[in-house]
Amino acid sequence: MTETFVSEISPFLNDAGPVAAAMKTGLETAFTPAYLRFENESNNHGGPATDSHFKLVLVAPEFEGLRSVQRHQLVYKVLASYLQASVHALSLHLFTLSEWDARNNAVADSPACLGGSKAR
Repeated sequence: MTETFVSEISPFLNDAGPVAAAMKTGLETAFTPAYLRFENESNNHGGPATDSHFKLVLVAPEFEGLRSVQRHQLVYKVLASYLQASVHALSLHLFTLSEWDARNNAVADSPACLGGSKAR
């Protein structure tokens, strides 16, 4: 795997939204990502929120030697102000370089939303 930094906002939305953009910037500043994919999945969920559901795939050397919960805590610390305000859901997929390589640089797609107006 190359250590090229990749950062993407979901191609499904024309506007990442101010919350998504600010969170992405915070992550890029706090970590040394080998790969970062931050997706705004709000359009997949019921209700009026357009900047509230996110999926993060982050591969960073800072995760080396840390258990999953410790990795999550690092990300939560960076994003604390957003998690206490407008963010409803955040899916975290956090890996070291070797773990990411072992997964063939992929994570599963998020499941379809079954709540809100999309319940039927």
